[in-house]
Amino acid sequence: MKKLPSLLVFFILPVLIIVLLILYVRLPGKQYKGWRQISYRLENRNYRLLVAKNQSQWEQGLMYFRKLDGVGGMIFEFPDKQYRTFWNKNTYMNLKLYWLDGDKVVGTSDLPSIEKSGSIITVSSPAPVNNVIEMKQ
Repeated sequence: MKKLPSLLVFFILPVLIIVLLILYVRLPGKQYKGWRQISYRLENRNYRLLVAKNQSQWEQGLMYFRKLDGVGGMIFEFPDKQYRTFWNKNTYMNLKLYWLDGDKVVGTSDLPSIEKSGSIITVSSPAPVNNVIEMKQ
């Protein structure tokens, strides 16, 4: 009977701890499953960005993200140039938006988190754009 507790302490418990640590270390990457990532140069700095390239990804954006691990933000790639409007619904990070015509920045906007603002806020591009970058502030 005494062998069971020593087996538990010296073998099973360490293995369980290692497995949990491996899962914990891998969790941040799982939040980006299904998202393509690119390197992007913005304001003379290189960033790793998630790419929103379809309707469902455009609608989700950085909603529900509380932190970003290994990426600086997200770029929205749209097929055409239009005036774009973004909001902070379910957005838990303060964001800086870069409105882009191709790769040229035509304006910026600050978008506070829903927790900071206490209400839904919208911001719109100053001109028709086909790309928008959301960066965590």
